[in-house]
Amino acid sequence: MDVTIEGDVIEWRGPAPYHFVRVPDAEAEAIRELRAIVSYGWGVIPVRGWLGETAFTTSLFPREGDYLVPLKDAVRRAEGVELGDRVVLRLRIG
Repeated sequence: MDVTIEGDVIEWRGPAPYHFVRVPDAEAEAIRELRAIVSYGWGVIPVRGWLGETAFTTSLFPREGDYLVPLKDAVRRAEGVELGDRVVLRLRIG
């Protein structure tokens, strides 16, 4: 399944800060329907993604009923993306 999402880059502060984009509700619902066949088994879903011209691999993280897309520092730097920026991500799930 391919989806395109738009969202703000947010930070989740843990032992080290991480940057994410929240998957909007409609797309998250469609992803939840695939969860049983694409998940690693503990809720994390592998994806191939694109931010601008930069391709990357990651996994969607379940968080409070939603999914978060982690944005690696190298991906953000390659596209000049900062905390709070609004971005469009293309995701290939499964």
